[in-house]
Amino acid sequence: MALRNAVMAALLEGEASGYDLAKGFDASVANFWTATPQQLYRELERMEGEGLIEARVVEQERRPAKRLFTLTAAGREAVRTYTARPPSRPTAIRDELLVKVQSADAGDAGAVRAAVAERIDWATTKLARYERLRAKLLDGRSEEQYLATAERVGPYLTLLRGIAFEQENIRWGELAARVLDGRAQAG
Repeated sequence: MALRNAVMAALLEGEASGYDLAKGFDASVANFWTATPQQLYRELERMEGEGLIEARVVEQERRPAKRLFTLTAAGREAVRTYTARPPSRPTAIRDELLVKVQSADAGDAGAVRAAVAERIDWATTKLARYERLRAKLLDGRSEEQYLATAERVGPYLTLLRGIAFEQENIRWGELAARVLDGRAQAG
């Protein structure tokens, strides 16, 4: 998947500046795609040059003018084309922490345990952010009510996947920590 597909998916929410996209990227698509602001701005320039998005300039008081991007008809067609293609193979896990855990018996088990604890903290923080976003989307409605009435369900479904991913990271991390702690105590 290319960054442009994630940008187009984010722009389905409506007009946004590069800054808004970078900030929103962290909240809306961070559970399945990441990009630095520099990567995002370069991609926006390419996409505008290819006619997938267009920008309008908005003057601001006491601040530089900002550019607001929207999908063009060609961009919406690119979304349709992209979503119609057969899915690629599921991604494989490439995680340095797992290599360290694999090597814990011969390496510094204490450092590995600390890295596992850090991963649990990271996942807990992300999960809390995703749960806040979920509550904001639901806005007091049940999930069933939301899904029956929402204009778009894709963002909610991908958010649920991000929540499940972080819950599993926490569950696995807690198990790994218990095992590593038990082995350390056993000497």
